[in-house]
Amino acid sequence: MKSERSCFLYMLQALALLPTMALKDSQSTTKKFSEEPAFERPIGNHTFFLGREAVLGCAVTNLGKHKVGWLRAEDQTVLTMHERAVLGSRYAVSLDAPRTWQLRIRPLRAEDRGCYMCQINTQPTMTWQIGCIDVFVPPDIVSDDTSGDVSVQELENATLTCKATGHPPPKITWRREDHEPILLKKLLSRDFEKVESYVGSSMQLWRVDRRQMGAFLCIASNDVPPAVSKRITLNVNFAPTVKVPNQLLGAPLGTDVKLKCYVEAYPNTINYWIKNRGEMLLDGPKYTIREEKTSYKVSMWLTIRQFSKSDIGTYNCVSTNSLGKSEGTLRLYEIKLNSYSEDFSNQISVAGGLTEAAKGNSENKTRVERTLLILLFCIIYPFMLT
Repeated sequence: MKSERSCFLYMLQALALLPTMALKDSQSTTKKFSEEPAFERPIGNHTFFLGREAVLGCAVTNLGKHKVGWLRAEDQTVLTMHERAVLGSRYAVSLDAPRTWQLRIRPLRAEDRGCYMCQINTQPTMTWQIGCIDVFVPPDIVSDDTSGDVSVQELENATLTCKATGHPPPKITWRREDHEPILLKKLLSRDFEKVESYVGSSMQLWRVDRRQMGAFLCIASNDVPPAVSKRITLNVNFAPTVKVPNQLLGAPLGTDVKLKCYVEAYPNTINYWIKNRGEMLLDGPKYTIREEKTSYKVSMWLTIRQFSKSDIGTYNCVSTNSLGKSEGTLRLYEIKLNSYSEDFSNQISVAGGLTEAAKGNSENKTRVERTLLILLFCIIYPFMLT
């Protein structure tokens, strides 16, 4: 009986110790689990610029005797193993603070864009996480796919093309180099729409007009400095056209007379003056010949010094290029002045086909006519009262 009682007491003691043993076993398991390596935070996704340095950080806790390695996720190429770089001099690894393993790539290339794996050699399976990098590349114009200078006949169609590479994909903007608006033909119309810029890799120009001629800038930008540009010139070919502002000019003898013509043409023209359908006039003591060129427009001046009776006649301004020939006609005659006006003959200049002296003579004539009308009214008025 006594032995049975002792056995019963031993069983009670064993049952009392079971929770304590279970707790110790649980604490041992938890401690063992918590000592396994773990990642402290995600690597994340990052953006870097071409040519700079990319840095990815992998924070690890409880590393113990385990090793950390970096791999390229796409093809599992090993880049670094613990504290040693494996693949090339562009890759390096450093320990930042006590627990962060940093993968460094320098200088960064476009092909480095992608995801990278931070791996811990745990057993039975590896522990890993992934972070990705995006490489921003500044724009670059592709010369082989971009228009050179374009030359078309007037009223033909033209296309200006500009292609560029970069990441993000660049935006192509067209502007005129002279800061003038771009002229674009309205749909189903002969009228033009003026725009400060045009966005698109190709700019279509329908039935090109001479006013659209000029240098254009193709500007590629993607918010990654620097933006780049290329200059593309549009040449519009057409035969000369000549405009004469004053076809009939009069001047007193002894004055200097200036004749003027406007020419529009492309390509460049040969311009000259002829008199009475005969001789070509040359720059010298008698004649001063001058030209001013702006784009496809040319202004021609002929100054005749000391106008005399032999200078009276017909003058032609002639313009010619490879596409044709055109000319304008001006007729020059003598204006005879009274003795009062002749005192000022050395100060006369041609304006609008009449000389200033001729205008003064006309004003004197008007005053005389007005005086005669007043006298006539004074004579007739008494008879009207009777």
